[in-house]
Amino acid sequence: MMVSAIISRVVILVFGTLYPAYASYKAVKTKNVREYVKWMMYWIVFALFTCAETFADIFLSWVPFYYEAKIVFVLWLLSPATKGSSILYRKFVHPQLTKREQKIDAYIQQASDKGYSAILTVGSKGLSYASNVVVQTALKGHGAVLDHLKKSYSMSDLSVEGSSTAVGPNVPPVIPDNEDELDNLDNRLIEEREEANRRLREGQDDVITTRDTQLRSRTSKYSHKEGMTC
Repeated sequence: MMVSAIISRVVILVFGTLYPAYASYKAVKTKNVREYVKWMMYWIVFALFTCAETFADIFLSWVPFYYEAKIVFVLWLLSPATKGSSILYRKFVHPQLTKREQKIDAYIQQASDKGYSAILTVGSKGLSYASNVVVQTALKGHGAVLDHLKKSYSMSDLSVEGSSTAVGPNVPPVIPDNEDELDNLDNRLIEEREEANRRLREGQDDVITTRDTQLRSRTSKYSHKEGMTC
């Protein structure tokens, strides 16, 4: 079965395709109308045979001598003695095509119109999809930049918090969304740091004043006791 399939394919390729193609070339070159018409009829019949063969290979390949029958049929179409392609064209193909020519033309026109509209639809959808992909990619890239800035600023917040624990209350980390908020946060951090330092200085001054008051009070009491003793 496999050998018969390979042999039939080679015979159809050489005798059913290559040789008729070269003969058609010679007919066009010599401008022989009779040969030109002959090979045009052959190619029409051979095209129909190729379409039928595509489905027959699927459903009829198990039939005995199927591939041998294909070889014989192609040689019958090609042979000048039998003129099989001319007989099939004149008796079957040409009458059927003439009867259905208008319907076939209408179907072809509808298919071309629908195909053109389908191409436009698919093209517009493709452009829309591509634009959406570009926009989403740009947004993702912008989000990655913002995430990087947020992470960087979070690390700076941690360092600021560690340095400010000795002088004042902890500053809660704030994650900015844009450059304006970054500037505002910097200014707010500077103000809070200055306020913490001011409070620390005021607290130290209060402690010193309290200690001076206590020392003076003790000194006055000691002087008073010495005066009483004398």
